[in-house]
Formats: sequence, C-alpha cells, structure tokens
Amino acid sequence: MKLLVDENLSDKLIARLSDQYPGSQHVKQLRLQASPDMDIWERARSQGFTIITQDDDFVEISALRGHPPKVIHLAMGNRTTAQWLAIIHLHSKDIALFEADEQAGLLVIN
Repeated sequence: MKLLVDENLSDKLIARLSDQYPGSQHVKQLRLQASPDMDIWERARSQGFTIITQDDDFVEISALRGHPPKVIHLAMGNRTTAQWLAIIHLHSKDIALFEADEQAGLLVIN
C-alpha cells in the first residue's frame, strides 16, 4: 500500500513510513498543497494511493463517491509527528486488514 499523506499531516512522516509503505508521498511532493480536495482525491485514485488525513471532507467524499481511493481518517486532535507515527504503527494491523478488504473504503482511527 502506498499512502498519500494530506497536508494537515507533516511531510516528515514520509521518510519514517517509507519502509512499511513504499511509494508513499506527501501532497507537498506532488505539488498539491492548497489544492482542492477533489484534485487530491483524483490524483490518489488515478495513481493508486490510499489517502491518510485528518480532514473530515475526505470522509464525506468517500461516502458520496465510494472508492478508490481508500481513505484512512485520523479522527483525533492535533498530534506531533512522532505521535502520529506511533499511532499509525499501533494500527498497522488494522490498516493492513483495511487495505486487503476490497469492500472497505474508509478506515476511521480514533
């Protein structure tokens, strides 16, 4: 699985997640920062990314459009990069099961 890390999360996550999620990118790397959510959605869909975000808007888009792309919603307040990394690693089994489930389009972690 490759993640597309939304701009509300640090781009520093990419280097720390690259072993577990090779090919992952941050919206900044794709020159999509400050882009409309639909532009990010379409890029994720066309390039096989799973979006990871704190943005509720992607939950709504997922409900309206289905998947792909899949969306991982980190439904909690702001955290440091180290805390986000720990949370993602803590939920790595949930994320793997989510990715393997062809019917699932949204994973909410709270």
